[in-house]
Amino acid sequence: MAIAAYISYLSLERKYSPHTVKAYEKDLTDFCVFCKTAYELSNIEDASYPMVRNWIVSLVEAKISNRSVNRKVSSLKSYFKFLMKTGSIQTNPLAKHKALKTPKKLEIPFSEAEMEEMLNVLPFENSFEGVRDRLVIELLYATGMRRAELINLKMQNVDVANRSIKVLGKRNKERIIPLLESTIHLFNEYFTLRKAVEKGENFQSVFITSKGNKIYETLVYRIINGYFSKVSSKVKKSPHILRHTFATHMLNQGADLNSVKELLGHSSLASTQVYTHNSIAELKKVHTKAHPRNR
Repeated sequence: MAIAAYISYLSLERKYSPHTVKAYEKDLTDFCVFCKTAYELSNIEDASYPMVRNWIVSLVEAKISNRSVNRKVSSLKSYFKFLMKTGSIQTNPLAKHKALKTPKKLEIPFSEAEMEEMLNVLPFENSFEGVRDRLVIELLYATGMRRAELINLKMQNVDVANRSIKVLGKRNKERIIPLLESTIHLFNEYFTLRKAVEKGENFQSVFITSKGNKIYETLVYRIINGYFSKVSSKVKKSPHILRHTFATHMLNQGADLNSVKELLGHSSLASTQVYTHNSIAELKKVHTKAHPRNR
């Protein structure tokens, strides 16, 4: 019952996405199974830190990456915090737990040359799907918005006249993002073609399939991966890499960190700073090329 209450809390009060809630629920269920199998413990509220530590050992021995193990333990730690908040337990067994060490995750953004080839050289079909796909790529790159934000974008939140969109981010935080002239042009072209396929309850969703249904996560991924496979040899080609590319290119061109933070919808500057490593690399090139002492 406590887990069910916690899942409702994440969904209704914390406003976590269904995907995130599902991940938390799976992590807690996995720990429940472990406690039942290893200790015949039915209520994980009674679990001790040695039990959690043995679970961690079992995950590592099962070749689960340290990053994934840390995520699972983080889910459990948050659950115990919830139990303390509701008075169900007196101490958090994970209060002093230290996360496993993980290698720094380096995500390589697309280059400006690759983006130029994608948006100005690569031909897109002059059809509903062709124009939609191009707009999806353009919008992700021009705004840095998340895939879920793009999928849930509503018609009333696109203000073509004022060249801006209203995005509903994590935990229902709204932000306004300005649009480029090229994006406005694509929106107008797309909206004209969209009228022929829009229908029913999905009428308010900006991005729809050729059958009039709301666009979905795997389709957005396939669009990005499919088109970028034609212009890039990078291993990872995903919607998140476009968000990463937006931030990196903005910083490379002189945008300040706080402005990029606001555009990305980050709650803290620390989240935005992960994108600065490429900008530092760019600064090193400029410094090496321009400084008189290097001549």
